[in-house]
Amino acid sequence: MKSDQDSGLNLVVKNLGVSYIRKNSNTSVIENLSFDVNPGEVVAICGLSGIGKSTLVRTIAGLVRPSQGEVLIDSQVINGPIESLGFVTQDYSRSLFPWLTVEKNIALPFKGKDISASERKSRVQAAIEEVGLTESARLFPWQLSGGMQQRVAIARALVMKPKFLILDEPFASVDVYVRLDLEDLVSNLVHSHGTTTLLVTHDVDEAIYMADRVLVLSGSPAQLSLDLSVNLKRPRVQMQTRSDATFLTLRDQLHASIRS
Repeated sequence: MKSDQDSGLNLVVKNLGVSYIRKNSNTSVIENLSFDVNPGEVVAICGLSGIGKSTLVRTIAGLVRPSQGEVLIDSQVINGPIESLGFVTQDYSRSLFPWLTVEKNIALPFKGKDISASERKSRVQAAIEEVGLTESARLFPWQLSGGMQQRVAIARALVMKPKFLILDEPFASVDVYVRLDLEDLVSNLVHSHGTTTLLVTHDVDEAIYMADRVLVLSGSPAQLSLDLSVNLKRPRVQMQTRSDATFLTLRDQLHASIRS
């Protein structure tokens, strides 16, 4: 599917720093971090556990206030939650309301929005079809497998047609075969819509498979230690792409960077 690269948003992270007050002392989590993401680009963020990956994307989303520097989306400084943002986390069991059907969970972002009932219905139906849940639309989350629940969370993030999507370890809680299916599902959707996407993951193979670039955070406080372009053709096919010589070289580079 052809991607409309003009439909995503441009991201600029400039000299970013994030600090927390812990036990009456100031702890710096991120320091002097700068990078940019082009419209429609998929960028993965890797690094050791606890390095500050989730803090970074929550700051970009406007949920955490930086202690220095700034985040700009389409040249606008971010000072709070972003209207045109979709956000998917690994904890689908807590993000879905068990008393609402799949349809109603996906329709939640429309609450309080000036969108007609017919438009809401059309968008929800389209999102359900995109993630392959047509036969499960009237079911409740507790009646679905973990992978299907995460599909609901993905559909809910995409139903408002966001121009910017953040995926924070979105597949960490599902088994390996479901994970591969979800990687392909999300990759196809974000590229068909041209959605600018940030993917946080511990899985180096997943980062390379899904992304156009991979950023590695390291140190304490965290800084950018590697910005790696992924020169693999699309569309990508799981086993074929993962056995490609370029893929294997990129994987070695990423592992070496993270370990160092």
